Amino acid sequence: MSRAKIAFDSSIEDSTLLLQHFDTIYKQSPEKAEVLKRAGIVMALTAWETYVEDRIVEAVGARLRAVNGSSIGTFVSRKLEVDLKQFHNPNSEKTKKIFLDYLEVDVTAGWKWLHYDPALARKTLDDLLAKRGNAVHRSKPATGGPPGPHLVKREDLEKAIRFLIGLVEATDKALADL
Repeated sequence: MSRAKIAFDSSIEDSTLLLQHFDTIYKQSPEKAEVLKRAGIVMALTAWETYVEDRIVEAVGARLRAVNGSSIGTFVSRKLEVDLKQFHNPNSEKTKKIFLDYLEVDVTAGWKWLHYDPALARKTLDDLLAKRGNAVHRSKPATGGPPGPHLVKREDLEKAIRFLIGLVEATDKALADL
């Protein structure tokens, strides 16, 4: 198990905790609890983003061990650092590209578990990232009249957490032999 996965396992607990708080607060004040589901999806996908960044650094560092301190090792490390500063919202394509570029591994090909194959996993991840974008940038429309449907349903957050846990396990497994 990678250090990045251990950190992810700890980070994803924030989303689980937000879901538990939602359940508690919803009983007293449903309208005030909705923000917790949006925050939960943001935190869950932030845990994924951090995992991808940490995992690529971890794997590249292991590969560069033999050339550590050399000009080529320094060049690759600095290039990765620059690339990660521009690496946001790690959808399936960006994730595939960074691992291919630095490790020559298509991690998305290993995204297989339970009811997911690589194509469905890629689509699900991309859909979740779109939902996170909406949760962040379009949290609550200011409209008169009855409120619209909630952007993040309780079961959506629960499924997202389970999905991301499976995705991280599949990604770690795809990189295990490096």
